[in-house]
Amino acid sequence: MKIRIKSNSIRYRLTRSDVKQLAVTGHINDKVTFGEQSLFYEIKLTDDSHLSSAFKNETITTFMPKSMISELISTDRVGFENNNEALHLLVEKDFTCLDNVAEDQSDHYPNPLAGKVSQD
Repeated sequence: MKIRIKSNSIRYRLTRSDVKQLAVTGHINDKVTFGEQSLFYEIKLTDDSHLSSAFKNETITTFMPKSMISELISTDRVGFENNNEALHLLVEKDFTCLDNVAEDQSDHYPNPLAGKVSQD
């Protein structure tokens, strides 16, 4: 799971195993450590109808409706977002990069743009 934070926006990118774990356990989490302190981030499945988030005890928790994870698994849907709060939330599949990168991308979703030739 990757997280990107910019201003009032949080974007999660989930690999295939992240989506599978979230579907099976209802929860995924990770952290980044700064010396003796850590910032924790997690996604928890809920019965709610929209994405929401909270920050408490050094932990960003994003609540994702169970119906959304089912749709990520069974369809080509890329992700979900919530623009209804002051905080913009986005949870999406992590696609393989089209550029050459050193990162292991074996668990990423196939990029739908791979194989398409630019008509520039």
